[in-house]
Amino acid sequence: MTAPEADALPASYAHGTSTTPLLGDTIGADLDRAIAAYPGREALVDVPSGRRWTYAEFGAAVDEVARGLLAKGVTTGDRVGIWAVNCPEWVLTQYATARIGAVMVNINPAYRAHELEFVLRQAGVTLLIASLAHKGSDYRALVEEVRGRCPDLRETVYIGDPSWDALTAGAVSVPQDRPAAIGAGLSCDDPINIQYTSGTTGFPKGATLSHHNILNNGFWVGRTVGYTEQDRVCLPVPFYHCLDCYSLRVHLAA
Repeated sequence: MTAPEADALPASYAHGTSTTPLLGDTIGADLDRAIAAYPGREALVDVPSGRRWTYAEFGAAVDEVARGLLAKGVTTGDRVGIWAVNCPEWVLTQYATARIGAVMVNINPAYRAHELEFVLRQAGVTLLIASLAHKGSDYRALVEEVRGRCPDLRETVYIGDPSWDALTAGAVSVPQDRPAAIGAGLSCDDPINIQYTSGTTGFPKGATLSHHNILNNGFWVGRTVGYTEQDRVCLPVPFYHCLDCYSLRVHLAA
């Protein structure tokens, strides 16, 4: 290839400054802004169960789960694992952990016992929220198989089980303003997620994501495609995947 031919090729990436600055908020602060702007607009619709939440209802449900986690001793920086298929409780847990500065660890629903054990041990998960089963896998049995080798794991809460009801019921023991007070002390650079790679050639590697990069990825995707408060976004792909990790925040772009 000659020099003139090389010069004629388009650049492989764009660079430069933007007239729109990056957002400097936490996920919780940005959710609060959306609630204040659109309290009666639908925020989350779960088609299989028919359950729906407005932004105001969603915010209240998030705070209930956050207070339930606090009642169980979860504190800022603790790792809360989520090993579940797509469901509203997954989304509530993500925002609840963000509210109180805990770090949610996304766990692939297809993991077998040895893979689950690896992630629980490496990430230091203290509380695990899990589905009861998925595609013939008995999650409760798999957790019991590995929990003795996971010294940090104190408790497991199962979605669709009395243990989930006990988690939300425990919120009454924590002041209603406690999640907001904790959130006010968080930084956008604080960690919010540990996202594990596929581990094609070895064990998965945990990548730590911050409020800053997740929020801005979601914001810029929404802004680029032109989403407004009138749009609805369907998320059929697995929530544990990095695509949905960002896509769950696209609704805040409006």
